[in-house]
Amino acid sequence: MSILLGKYNQLEVVKFVDFGLYLNGGDDGEILLPKRYIPEGTKEGDLLNVFLYLDNEERLVATTQTPLIQVGEFGYLEVSWVNQYGAFLNWGLMKDLFVPFREQKMRMVQGKSYIVYCYQDEESFRLMASAKVDKFLSKDRPPYEAGEQVNILIWQKTELGFKAIVENKYAALLYDSEIFQPLHTGMQLKAFVKQVREDGKIDLILQKAGPRKVDDFAETLLKYIREHNGFTSFNDKSDAEEIYQTFGVSKKTFKKAVGELYKMRLIILQPDGIRLKDEH
Repeated sequence: MSILLGKYNQLEVVKFVDFGLYLNGGDDGEILLPKRYIPEGTKEGDLLNVFLYLDNEERLVATTQTPLIQVGEFGYLEVSWVNQYGAFLNWGLMKDLFVPFREQKMRMVQGKSYIVYCYQDEESFRLMASAKVDKFLSKDRPPYEAGEQVNILIWQKTELGFKAIVENKYAALLYDSEIFQPLHTGMQLKAFVKQVREDGKIDLILQKAGPRKVDDFAETLLKYIREHNGFTSFNDKSDAEEIYQTFGVSKKTFKKAVGELYKMRLIILQPDGIRLKDEH
């Protein structure tokens, strides 16, 4: 059995000691889980899902705490402190995550947060982070089709919009003209693939593209009007930002949905808003 450093492992409880318990680490020997992290009711022979990292003495240790990122993941972490060797990031564990100066794009500042990648250093075998995230992004062609939903991490603002990291692997772009909500570095959210270009780069949108999106929202809008006593003051003159804040769609999508409901004779358009037809 081989363990994975910087990731979760399911390990068997071998024995209890005054200061914690030991887990079966296979070829790596017994691994300590300190007393304060032991789940209530744990007994010998149980399998525990633990995160493995190195303590201040560079010894393998387990924890049931949840790290903000694991090896092979990107995250947005705050600098806890800086010394002559580099910066140390708060990643949710007792021991901070080290970023040597060589892995900083600019000198990191205590109290500020940065997008970083967590990896295991090949020479020292220590867990580290790097702010030079470009070199850790996949160069392979992304396997996505237009319309696929993906998890993204907002990376940085550019002249065109926002760069994002898709599924901890690929670089992508959200264009300013298609963003209808506030975004900032470090946000994690869901998005949809607009297209994978010839050069392999991904264009994203935050709302589903195409007719299905309007169909879905038409149902949502109809339900909203029903739940508000058959009337809403929103109409095609309403502010786009207010529409987005309330419904999470662009004004264009809102107007198309209104048009659909009107064609289906489910609503009446009035100067002060939209009303359900009496029979509905």
